[in-house]
Amino acid sequence: MSLLSPSILTKIQEWSQEPYDSETCSEIKNLLSQQKESELYDRFYRDLEFGTGGMRGVMAAGTNRMNRYTVSKATQGLANYLKELGMQKKGVAIAYDSRNQSRFFAETAAGVLAGNGIAVYFFEEPHPTPFLSFAVRHLKAAAGILITASHNPPEYNGYKVFFEDGGQILPPHDANIIAHVEKIASLSEVFWGSPEEKQKHLQIMDDSTEQAY
Repeated sequence: MSLLSPSILTKIQEWSQEPYDSETCSEIKNLLSQQKESELYDRFYRDLEFGTGGMRGVMAAGTNRMNRYTVSKATQGLANYLKELGMQKKGVAIAYDSRNQSRFFAETAAGVLAGNGIAVYFFEEPHPTPFLSFAVRHLKAAAGILITASHNPPEYNGYKVFFEDGGQILPPHDANIIAHVEKIASLSEVFWGSPEEKQKHLQIMDDSTEQAY
């Protein structure tokens, strides 16, 4: 009996064609051609969970993995919540650690925020968690995003959200952000930032925040 239910097969089909990029489509098609049912099941049987601290998972294509699409969906949910609260003008600080793809995921999140008209304070060099917590408060930002998976194995990465107090999201904001993330049903609901929007809303930070820290 196949592990792949009709709903899972529908997701697999979606991820095998546009608007997903060619690398993602090829990765999924190769698993299909090799009949890797168990691997496909694990990648698509659920969405990667966005919990109280954010989300964490293995880096690969699929709804239950860390990739540009799951990161974008999470960021769109956060953006929608900040706009609902009228906090978008305060901006979001973004930092990342030295893991594989951390900068790429940080840039992905920055692009979505810019596409939503939200200011981004982007730190180009890897930074630890305490720095991002400080930066959110120092910049009086609405929130912060840190791309890190801390102590997890190297195939993992993670996405942590901090609120304006510099701490990780707590009630009621955690549940509200999770609800907004879960409302996003397709990529068409994600506002990808254009080059013009990124130039307008994305600020590459100098070392003044580091000196203050």
